[in-house]
Amino acid sequence: MLLQRSSEKLCRNTGTRMFLSCAAEDRGGKEVAMRSQKTSRGEVKAGTMHGPRRKLKLVVMTIMTACVFIIVEVSRSASQDKNSRQKIRIPTKPFWGKLSPDDAFWNRQQQKLDHVNNPILNGPNGTLDGVLPAWLNDTAKRDSCEPDLKVMTQIKNFSLLPDRFKDFLLYMRCRSYRMVVDQPRICRDQPFLLLAIKSLASHFDRRQAIRESWGRAGLVANKTVVTVFLLGNATAVDHFPDLSPMLAYESSVHGDILQWDYRDSFFNLTAKEVLFLEWFNTRCPNASFIFKGDDDVFVNTFLIIDFLKGLSPAKARDLFVGDVITNAGPHRDKKVKYYIPENIFVGRYPPYAGGGGYLYSGTLARRLYGIMNTVPLYPIDDVYTGMCLRKLGLAPEKHKGFRTFGIEEKYRNNPCAYKSLMLVHPRSPQDMIKIWAWLNDPMLNCQ
Repeated sequence: MLLQRSSEKLCRNTGTRMFLSCAAEDRGGKEVAMRSQKTSRGEVKAGTMHGPRRKLKLVVMTIMTACVFIIVEVSRSASQDKNSRQKIRIPTKPFWGKLSPDDAFWNRQQQKLDHVNNPILNGPNGTLDGVLPAWLNDTAKRDSCEPDLKVMTQIKNFSLLPDRFKDFLLYMRCRSYRMVVDQPRICRDQPFLLLAIKSLASHFDRRQAIRESWGRAGLVANKTVVTVFLLGNATAVDHFPDLSPMLAYESSVHGDILQWDYRDSFFNLTAKEVLFLEWFNTRCPNASFIFKGDDDVFVNTFLIIDFLKGLSPAKARDLFVGDVITNAGPHRDKKVKYYIPENIFVGRYPPYAGGGGYLYSGTLARRLYGIMNTVPLYPIDDVYTGMCLRKLGLAPEKHKGFRTFGIEEKYRNNPCAYKSLMLVHPRSPQDMIKIWAWLNDPMLNCQ
C-alpha cells in the first residue's frame, strides 16, 4: 500500500518537486525493508527477507529512473518552447498565389473587380509580377450600356439559357440610365423617413392606396415623411400598353414619381436599386432613414417612427433591419422564379433582408452607394444588397416585426395583429386602406 501511495504521489507532481518526492520514496523504501526484518521476537535470520528486499530495491530504482527521465524531458521541452518563440518562421509557400478563373460567370466577374480594386495587386504594373493573366485583361468600359456580346462565348451553354438571363447578362455592365421623371426638390425639407417604393407603371391602384394610407407624406408622429415611387419603363417588348400619358398626369398631380429609361423587369430590380441610391446620394442625402419596399406591402409607419426615435446614435448609424434570410443559396429548379443556373453563380448567399421591405439609415445608404461599383450586378436585388453589405463588413439584422411571408390566416382580420408589426406582405390596395383605418381608430383597444 505504501508503494501504491508513492506511485500516486509521483503522478501528481512534476519537475523538481517530483525528484524530491522520489528521493523521499527511496528513504522510505529502505526503512520499510529494515522494519520488515524484525519480529516480536527480535531479529530474523540473515537472508530470510533477502528476496523481498531485492524486489523492493528494484522498484525504488525504477521509480527514481522515471523521475530523472521526466525532469530531463520537461526541461528540454521548456528550452525548445523558449527557442521557438525567438526563432523567425519563414513561410514555405508564397503569400499571394496567382488567381485562376472561376467557372461560374458572376463569380469570375467578382474576381476581376476584386483584382481591379485591390491596392496591393493594382500597382504600377497591374499585378505583382507585372504579367496580367489573359482572363483578367478586360479593357472594355465597365459601365457600358451597349450589349456585351463577348458573354455569349464566355458562358457555357449561353444559347440554352432562358431569355431573361440572356437579356440580363448582355446588359450586366450598364449602371447608368437616363432619368425620365425626377423630383429634384422633394427633399428640400430634410426628411426623417424616406419611403422608397418599388412599383410598375401599371400599378396605379397600389400607389394611390399607399398615398391614402401608410405612405401619406407630410408630418407623421411629429416627423417629416417623404414618399417616392421607383419606376422603369413598361416596354412593348413585355406587351405593356403605352401608359406614359397617364404617368405624366399622375406625376404632375402628386409629384412623387421617379422614373428611368430602362426595361422594368424582375432581373432589373438590381439596376433599380443602384439607380435609387445614386438619386438619393444626389437629391436626398440628408434623409435620416429609408424604408425601401414593394408596392404590395402594408407598413405600420407609426411603429417604425417610434422604433427609430428610440435608437442610440451608434445603433442608428449602421442600421439595416428586416426579415433576414441566412444560410441560403441559389435555386436550381428551373420552374422557380429565383432560379439561377450553375454556370452563372456558385456558392452560398450572404445574409440578406427579404426584398418585400427593409429599413436602413441614410448614413449606411451613402456607404452602400460607394461600395456598389465593387460588386457585379446580380439578378436578385435583395441578395445583391446583402452582397454589398458584406463588402462593408456588415450584415442585416433580423427584426420580428417584418413579416415578408405574411401572417397566419386567423390573424389577418384582427386589427391588433397589425399594431405590433412593422411590415406585412402581401396586402392588396383595399387591405392597406382598411388596416390603416383600423390603426387610426381611437376606439381600438389591444390590451
